[in-house]
Amino acid sequence: MKTRHQCKLLLLIFCLSVGTVFSQERFYLQQGDRVVFYGDSITEQRLYTTFVETFVLTRFPNLRVSFVHSGVGGDRVTGGWAGGIDLRLNRDVFAYKPTVMTIMLGMNDGSYRAFDEEIFNTYKTGYQKILESVKTRLPDIKITLIQPSPYDDVTRPPEFEGGYNSVLVRYGLFVKELATLEKQNVADLNTSIVAALVKANAADAELAKKIIEDRVHPGPAGHLLMAAALLKSWNAPSVVTLVEIDGALKEVKHQINTEVTDLRGSDNLEWKQHDRALPMPLDLKDKTMLLALRSSDFLETLDQQILRASGLKASQYRLKIDGMDLGPFAKDRLAAGINLAEFPTPMLKQALEVHDLTLKHNSIHAARWQELQVGLANKSLPHLQPALDALEALEAELVAQQQAVAQPRVWHFELIAE
Repeated sequence: MKTRHQCKLLLLIFCLSVGTVFSQERFYLQQGDRVVFYGDSITEQRLYTTFVETFVLTRFPNLRVSFVHSGVGGDRVTGGWAGGIDLRLNRDVFAYKPTVMTIMLGMNDGSYRAFDEEIFNTYKTGYQKILESVKTRLPDIKITLIQPSPYDDVTRPPEFEGGYNSVLVRYGLFVKELATLEKQNVADLNTSIVAALVKANAADAELAKKIIEDRVHPGPAGHLLMAAALLKSWNAPSVVTLVEIDGALKEVKHQINTEVTDLRGSDNLEWKQHDRALPMPLDLKDKTMLLALRSSDFLETLDQQILRASGLKASQYRLKIDGMDLGPFAKDRLAAGINLAEFPTPMLKQALEVHDLTLKHNSIHAARWQELQVGLANKSLPHLQPALDALEALEAELVAQQQAVAQPRVWHFELIAE
């Protein structure tokens, strides 16, 4: 008869397995999609967007999806310094013929003041115009409307009664209603981040301020949480890989999104593991990032790389992956399961290499677009178009490298008794 713990474990594994299968089947992005991220300076930071891009590449390495980042600082629903809304849509969205588009506007639209009905009506009218233009030009496109990310009224006192984030929440409710009316996807990038700020502020008030240091533009830690909210709206899977090994029987009891081979040993165990995905490229040395992770459910809901080993003889084992020493683990802890995504594994190193290429190709795109295409648009320069073409080709080379680096590898695991 199975113990209560064993029953819970089997139920958890079953839920993870079923959830992974269904999530992959229903993931919002599909083969061949091209995504345009549209927004203001928070999108222009290329942080939540690049985290999303790298997640897709590392979690679905055989899914060919391309990404274009079209955020411009100061933008509102009417446009901004880089052009009015019609020019922005034509040049920065329609030109790429996207199949998927995300829209995050509102931070500037509210004018950083208490709620004003006239200002709000301008936002509503402008947002509706954007949707009408996009649907007319690209009738089959899928659109994710993003409720504005928060103005930090948590780690510092509000600047007026109710605070500016309450205004953004009101704008976000309109975005949600519009998404429902238009039968489009919606992502709430406010509620969960505010909840994490509250928890982080209680744990470390000074460090929590660094999550959104200027109250508007999050750092990498805040953007990771924003990316999580968007990915959850896309039904992203929680499991990277899951492996359960019975050391006494020398059997692989369960495996998800990986293939375990050559399991052998007696006091020590070793095996090969051909994973089909990589963990998120987390900077585990960044104190602000670690605080954000502890204050959110990111690891539990989007970054589960589980290893369980039961039936072991010794009281403690040293875990090595491709010779990389991850340290000693008690037998009981291994039996309960460890999340490898929380450790500096070779898989994390590979994911960081992918993310580095994500950042590089997007930096080249931003320079090509803003400095040359936009910045020199009114100049008569014979070498401008060749320069644009050359940078586009260079970016394509980096994207090809990015996809190659994301491909699955075979890892060598060792559990060495101590």
